[in-house]
Formats: sequence, structure tokens, C-alpha cells
Amino acid sequence: MGNNKAKGYILGALAAATYGMNPLFTLPLYAAGMEPDSVLFYRYVLALPVLGILLKARGRSFCLRKGDLFPLTCMGFLLALSSVALFYSYRYMDAGIASTLLFIYPVLVAVGMAVFFKEKTGPVTVFSILTTIFGVGLLCRNGEGGTLSLTGIGLVMASSVSYAMYIVSVNRIRRLKEMPTIVMSFYMLSCSSVFLFFLVGCGTRLQMVPHWYQWGYLLCLSLLPTVVSFLATTQAIHYIGPTPTAILGALEPVTAVCFGVLLFHERMTPRIFLGIVLIISAVTLIVAQSSLASYMVRFRKLFPRLSKKKA
Repeated sequence: MGNNKAKGYILGALAAATYGMNPLFTLPLYAAGMEPDSVLFYRYVLALPVLGILLKARGRSFCLRKGDLFPLTCMGFLLALSSVALFYSYRYMDAGIASTLLFIYPVLVAVGMAVFFKEKTGPVTVFSILTTIFGVGLLCRNGEGGTLSLTGIGLVMASSVSYAMYIVSVNRIRRLKEMPTIVMSFYMLSCSSVFLFFLVGCGTRLQMVPHWYQWGYLLCLSLLPTVVSFLATTQAIHYIGPTPTAILGALEPVTAVCFGVLLFHERMTPRIFLGIVLIISAVTLIVAQSSLASYMVRFRKLFPRLSKKKA
């Protein structure tokens, strides 16, 4: 059990870090004149052969049971909606700010699990959520001190809500919990590709890739923030549940900021540094909370309460 939890935390961190790479491969394609719809369609379509090969390599069957298609279609729609909204938000605000604003989804997951599924939210989880929100607030700044685009904020919120619904549903829908991760990911991305195909006018509005080397960006986009991130996210949810997986998503804005500083020469201010420290601290606390609780129980046993003797 403990080994599975450790795997879940590692996979959750990997999923968040790779998903945070979205701007790294997307922005150069936007600079070349490509639209979000076309970029996303290529992203998912290129990911399907990779997932198909992995599926066969693991000896899994492509066959689905009766009743599997509907929840998979719903999950595919949520993924497509989340990706489209996030990628369009890059048109209205800095990608780093969009990535940090997206992190409201762990709060939505925790609230949704507490309200609709009566999941107990302990003080450590509440404190970690509040700390990460404060840390993300420090990261989320407008360089000129101006007001952020309301359209951009609305798009990121739509992306966050749909992604939170996806995480909760994967954990709570019985058919999805029983389905192998690789099979579920393959069919969810297949359904997302169908939705995106309609979004590009059944191919009539699909843009051609301007230069041959930009296929490298699309390939990386389909592998790291898509195949690796979705497989790791789904498996992490099965191991540790939706709330810890969502909170580990704090590493997404950290990844975005780090790439901005290292590759795009953005300034690392004390405010940004403090935000990163708070987020990493909150994530570490979430990962360590089960062990911390165990140590606290052992500590209490060292000092048992003395029973009162009857007079």
C-alpha cells in the first residue's frame, strides 16, 4: 500500500511537471501563425499512434465493454474543452500567468469531493490548499501592473473547472476506475480528437504546419504534456486519489515559471521566488502528511493518558 502511495506521488509530480510544458512547445507554433484549434488537433492525433503502440505492447485489447463509450466520450469532451480554453487563453494573457491561474482546479477538486462525495478534508489539506493559493497569487502578476484580461481569466476558469470535473470523474465513475489506464487514455484522446476535428470545420479550417522543423514542437507537445501527463495523472488518481493528485498540480505553474526564467529570460524576483518556495513547501507537506500522521500517533503512544482512579 505504501509503495503504491509513493508511486502515486511520483506520478502526480511527473504529470504536473510535464503538463506545465504546454507553453514551451505551443508559443513557438503561435509565433509561426498557427491557431489553437489546429495545434490542439495535431497534438491529440499525433498522440494516438503512440498510445496505440503502448497499448499493444502491454498486451491490452482495444475492445470496450457495453456502456463504456458514454463515460469515455464525456471525459474526452472535458479534456478537449479544458485544452481549448487554456490554449485560447494564451492569446489574451501571458502563458505563465495563464498556467498559474489554472491552478485553481485543485481547490475545485477538494471542494467538489467534500461537497458531493463527503470526502473528509483534514487541516493539513486545507492549509496546503491555502498556501498554494497564496503562492500562486504571488506568481500571478501582470508585468506592467495593469488589469488582466477578463476574457483570458474566463477562459482559464473554464479550463480549470472542466479539468477538475475530469479528475473527480476518473476517480468516481466505476467503469473508468475498473478500466486499464492505457485503454482509458487512448479512447479519451480519441474522443477529444473527434471533437477537435469538428472544431476545425471537419478539416476545412485545419492549418498546415509552416515549416518542417515545427513538427518537432508538435511531436513534443503530443508526447510530454499529453501522453506522459495524462497517463501519469490517471494512474496517480488511482493510487492516491483526486485531491492529492490535484494539489501536486502546483508543480505546473512552477514549471512554467522556471522555463520562463531559463529559456525566455524572464526575471526571477523575490516575489516569484517566495511563491515557488510556498508552493513546493505545500506540495511536500501533502506528500508527507500520511507519514507525519503515523509519527504523531507513535509519539502520542509514548505518553499514554493516566486513567483516574476511583475514590
